[in-house]
Amino acid sequence: MNIRRGGETRRTPAGLVALALGSFGIGLTEFVIAGLLPQVSHDLEVSEAAAGWLVSGYALSVAVGAILLTAATTRLDRKVVLLGLVALFVLGNLLSAVAPGYATALLGRVVAALCHGSFFGIGSLVARRMVPPERASRAVAVMFAGLTVANVLGVPFGALVGAHWGWRATFWVITGIGVLAVAAIAVWVPARAGAVDEDQRAAGLRPQLRAFRSRQVWLTLAATALGYGGMFGAFSYVAYTFTAVTGFATGDIAWLLVVYGTGLVIGNVVGGRAADRDRDRTLIASLAGLAVTLAAFGLLAEGRLASVVLVFLMGVFGFASVPGLITRVTDVAGGAPLAASANVSASNVGNALGAWLGGLAISTGLGYTAPLYVGAAVVTLGLAVMVVTALTAPAGGTASPAQAAAGQAVSATGRRGDDA
Repeated sequence: MNIRRGGETRRTPAGLVALALGSFGIGLTEFVIAGLLPQVSHDLEVSEAAAGWLVSGYALSVAVGAILLTAATTRLDRKVVLLGLVALFVLGNLLSAVAPGYATALLGRVVAALCHGSFFGIGSLVARRMVPPERASRAVAVMFAGLTVANVLGVPFGALVGAHWGWRATFWVITGIGVLAVAAIAVWVPARAGAVDEDQRAAGLRPQLRAFRSRQVWLTLAATALGYGGMFGAFSYVAYTFTAVTGFATGDIAWLLVVYGTGLVIGNVVGGRAADRDRDRTLIASLAGLAVTLAAFGLLAEGRLASVVLVFLMGVFGFASVPGLITRVTDVAGGAPLAASANVSASNVGNALGAWLGGLAISTGLGYTAPLYVGAAVVTLGLAVMVVTALTAPAGGTASPAQAAAGQAVSATGRRGDDA
């Protein structure tokens, strides 16, 4: 893929496209189940609550698997690990496709979820090594583009395939996408991008664990959990807001979610580019924009046009922080893959917390706009954490790659001047 910029043509490495294909498949697995639960519940003869564990069980497995699998594979070549993770993803979806009963279907979801966090954590490090340092966040954004596109297409795709050929056909298609991703990663991801330095291989897990002594790591993870949690807490109940408050028909929900997903795609791209220029300011601005958007959505939810615009902005600001948060936590952790995977775990913990708080607000009788206000409050707390994180960062310690390169150039120029 060629990108024209300022008279210069830059080529997106094919390896990034391969990682994006993997993230697309994983994203489909995560989101597609929402449109299939009624069919799965009926076919496997289980209650709606039991079918719901195909969603919540997946999320819990993501949070656990991200840490355990990354820790277990820390000495291994990262390209080999990625291939193994996607193979695990294929196995999980294959189990769901052929499941004779509920237990096997749930096992398939758990197996598929185990690879999720580690793939994005380790994959983000591999993606960064395929481009110059000043384009690190954009490289991560390209990989995550598959996830954002899956968010747009996942639910309608699952509903469409399920309606015509049954829910198992959806998992067969996702299994096929996983096989293609394995082949693409094997062929297109360069070996050097996945190589582990000998000193890192010899040191093993201990240096990665030491990275968690850093206050900057924990503050960045906290900002991640709160930022994701606020957005997901609002998003989890946005369908109720649209139908019960705004007055949209149930049939309108699908295209409204596409509007939201389109915002995610745009926010991911813009956020990645902005983070390469000034990472901490981008993170602060995106969290502030998300908090304001959620609060405004709560106030203006009765207006149809306002709701459409605001759910789009919710997607834009909600995902604009993702590339910067991942590159930031890995930088302050000294490049530890475990920290990148912990970022994915933090986001899933935040998702669970946000959904619980939003549901609690509704159950206490505050109405279907309450999750939007709760989300705004949670994101505002995340914004405060991010401001403290940026203000307490060591000088130059968390600069974006572009800023660091610029600082080195200025320093070198100064030294040359002194020598003269």
